[in-house]
Amino acid sequence: MAQQMPVSGAVGGEKMTAPLRDDLPATSIHLERARRELLRAAMDAVEEWVVVVDVQGGIQFLNAPYAEFLGVEASEVLGRDVSEVIENTRMHEVLESGRAELAQLQLIRGHHMIAHRYPIFRDGELIGAIGSVLYHDTWEWRQVNAQVQALEAEVDYYRQALETPTGARWQLSDIIGDSPAMRELACKVRKIAPGGASVLIRGESGTGKELYAHALHRSSARAKGPFIKLNCAAIPEALLEAELFGYEEGAFTGAKRGGKPGKFQLADGGTLFLDEVGDMPLAMQAKLLRVLQDREVEAVGATRLVSVDVRVIAATHRPLEALVESGEFREDLFYRINVVPLKVPPLRERRDDLPTLATHLLSRLARRSGRRPPILSEAALERLCAHHWPGNVRELENVLEAAFYLGGSHIQPTDLPDAIGARHGDARHGDARHSDARHAATHQSDLSTPASAAESSTTARELHTTPTTLREAMAQAERQLIEDALRAAEGNRTRAARQLGIAKSSLYEKLNRHGLLAETP
Repeated sequence: MAQQMPVSGAVGGEKMTAPLRDDLPATSIHLERARRELLRAAMDAVEEWVVVVDVQGGIQFLNAPYAEFLGVEASEVLGRDVSEVIENTRMHEVLESGRAELAQLQLIRGHHMIAHRYPIFRDGELIGAIGSVLYHDTWEWRQVNAQVQALEAEVDYYRQALETPTGARWQLSDIIGDSPAMRELACKVRKIAPGGASVLIRGESGTGKELYAHALHRSSARAKGPFIKLNCAAIPEALLEAELFGYEEGAFTGAKRGGKPGKFQLADGGTLFLDEVGDMPLAMQAKLLRVLQDREVEAVGATRLVSVDVRVIAATHRPLEALVESGEFREDLFYRINVVPLKVPPLRERRDDLPTLATHLLSRLARRSGRRPPILSEAALERLCAHHWPGNVRELENVLEAAFYLGGSHIQPTDLPDAIGARHGDARHGDARHSDARHAATHQSDLSTPASAAESSTTARELHTTPTTLREAMAQAERQLIEDALRAAEGNRTRAARQLGIAKSSLYEKLNRHGLLAETP
């Protein structure tokens, strides 16, 4: 005969029965009872809500926290069908399929919860199932998920920072460009890099300002020290102070045990790069100014100041002078970070670098994909040279990446987006005020029939509208010089560019601006 052992229920000490072997000695029976009581107490103590059902779906166990939430007495629901007690349960489906369901969303009494369900087997036979509510509300899951994502982002950040001994990845020789503007900029970087003065790098989005921050550090006396980057526009205002200056343990809810050093402390002995400094909130600007002046940092929640030795390099695409006038940027901070200004030229001002840049970017894409670098056709290069590039090198990189996968071994103009080098795309940058029809009629005649410079000038003056501004007059004069050079060179653009004393890429841009690109051979 199997002995029935009285055992405590999940709630309120109610009794339920469970069989004990009657052939066990009294001491063993006592130990078995103690183990079951310990197991039941443990199940009541855990944060998870647990329910166990038999193969018919009848409740065999319900722990105290789950019973309390459901508003039932555990002893009163024993043996009842689980679907009568727990709404939207899927325990019967698990019993039917014999397969576990993990991290499933379940609505119970108006709460969205995350639940696990497992079938229970003994000797290969299904005897029941167990369900547990891991997160009592999806908010808890979102909190955990956010913490995991934050940890992953932090790990990725430090992994990238450790790719090189100092965290700075690029040096001056890695920057592509041999145009006069780029040579002048490189010369300036070499002069200012060894010093410790603050540097403000300015330029449009996509020009490569961060590259120069890396190069300044790699060429400085701090090259063996850390290079720490902070994007001021990417950090919420509420977290920016903690990111910059660090925090002590217990400084705020969610603060890490032991605290966390800020970017200034991490950059001690090296360089701190403040990207998009023009987007820094006004309140933080005052605190940053104090640190730059005193070279001391006070972490959030701390009661003492810590000295730091950091060179600050800042970058922005925003007009800081205008922001100072409007009160959005502190004037004293502007002067503090703008000790040595650097201006990175936009791509349209260094078109001579375009062929080299394009070749470099295509080669890099080829290495990443394991393909041979494609050849950029002359016609496609002409289109690239004629484009205004409002997105600068970043835009060029995106355009070439698309063409890389669309084209074959040779990239043709048809592989480029329609807007690249198209007349309508750059019309806003030109000053010609005449119609396309007039252009076509005029230049068909001009390019097919020899004419003197005087005749062509007269024709141009007759066809063009009378300029009303100096800018319009200069645009017409430039157009006329280009037309004359093309006639003298019999339509050869290379010779025409040489005659005008400009690069061929610059000639393409001007031809496009004046609506002449499609009308000349």
